[in-house]
Amino acid sequence: MSTYDLIVIGAGPGGYVCAIRAAQLGLRVACVEGRETLGGTCLNVGCIPSKALLHASHMLHETHENFAKMGLMAGHVDVDWQKMQGYKAETVGGNTKGIEFLFKKNKIDWLKGWAVIEAAGKVKVGDTTYDAKNIVIASGSVPSSLKGVTVDNDAGIVVDSTGALALPKIPQSMVVIGAGVIGLELGSVYARLGTQVTVVEYLDAITPGMDAEVQKQFQKILTKQGLKFVLGAAVSGVEAADGGAKVSYTLRKDNSEHVLEAETVLVATGRRPYADGLGLDALGVQMTDRGYIKVDGHWATSVPGIYAIGDAVPGPMLAHKAEDEGMAVAEVIAGKHGHVNYGLIPGVIYTMPEVATVGLTEEAAKEGGRKIKVGKFPFMGNARAKAVMQADGFVKLIADAETDRILGCHIIGPNAGEMIHEVCVAMEFGASAEDLALTCHAHPTTSEAVREAALACGDGAIHV
Repeated sequence: MSTYDLIVIGAGPGGYVCAIRAAQLGLRVACVEGRETLGGTCLNVGCIPSKALLHASHMLHETHENFAKMGLMAGHVDVDWQKMQGYKAETVGGNTKGIEFLFKKNKIDWLKGWAVIEAAGKVKVGDTTYDAKNIVIASGSVPSSLKGVTVDNDAGIVVDSTGALALPKIPQSMVVIGAGVIGLELGSVYARLGTQVTVVEYLDAITPGMDAEVQKQFQKILTKQGLKFVLGAAVSGVEAADGGAKVSYTLRKDNSEHVLEAETVLVATGRRPYADGLGLDALGVQMTDRGYIKVDGHWATSVPGIYAIGDAVPGPMLAHKAEDEGMAVAEVIAGKHGHVNYGLIPGVIYTMPEVATVGLTEEAAKEGGRKIKVGKFPFMGNARAKAVMQADGFVKLIADAETDRILGCHIIGPNAGEMIHEVCVAMEFGASAEDLALTCHAHPTTSEAVREAALACGDGAIHV
């Protein structure tokens, strides 16, 4: 019987990072994963394959819309869907093999199979029970179901995000149920590949929880790209048949009933925590009302020696949040101080343009009674953005009116996902908008727009 200092259940971003960090700290570590490849949902059927398809569709857009403007007379570019799927698979394979290499490098044992926690300190995988001084549950999440809707990824008509990444062909039409990150990213992929995309959302705005100005601008840009939106619509059912599906919905404003027909329906109504089959009920592990594993400030569950992180616990379902928790809980188990600043976890939507956000929205700051000042700068005033024909959008910086301390930042525009991090670092160190405004930024870069937004919190931006 093998004994470990730590057994991690799940090899997604939270699990594999936790395992590697614990091994670096001198612990004997094993990681349980039933998939044939490491990396969890993110690397296999989530973050990474979707970014491959997003990149490919963006390149297609450039060839069709902008190449001729730049004097690149390439003619019409056709899509070979099977080759694009091959490129996606190659991208995924390179990343998952990389995690496998890191496991070997750090002497982490991969226990292939599905875990059952028989008791505190005992994990059964297949027919073998392993002893562990500590257990970390990093079991992740799965797509949420929608009442009245049956998902069948194999049939390729009514699919979730996993099925949408591997459709047998590019559909002529698609209805996306849900205007969150997943729905808009995948919807934009297929729109650029030539699919007629209609997004149906229950709420009255897309990207729930984001800054209202960003929401409006984002919807305007996506509409210009060909996506159609039906907001304030409650989906009551989806009827699948050979060659397509019918989506029934009711408009909340007047209770009128409607039907949309499409070749494919993508159900993108969010995700739910997944901890099925681990035996948590029998162990007495406390859960929240929404099905999350309840943890304290050190990611410990109600059962001593058992911890939980990532999508299985409350908080934003983001790979980088899980990674932060994975490192932190490994350090706690190793006797060190683990820390996650939950107020500074950025969120990014990887469409074109990208949308990135960190900290408070203007609405949240005002609701909290904060006196604020807002600095905005449009990318139309940024030379680099105009040069690459991506001048839609803006940077919006929110600072405390009395102290000038940065409270949040919201970017819609080119490279937003990269640019948000300088604001994250600034906020981590308690910087003021003036600190950011007085920091020299290289020219010409899109990051200059962040500095200009910071200047707009004071005497005013320069290039507007």
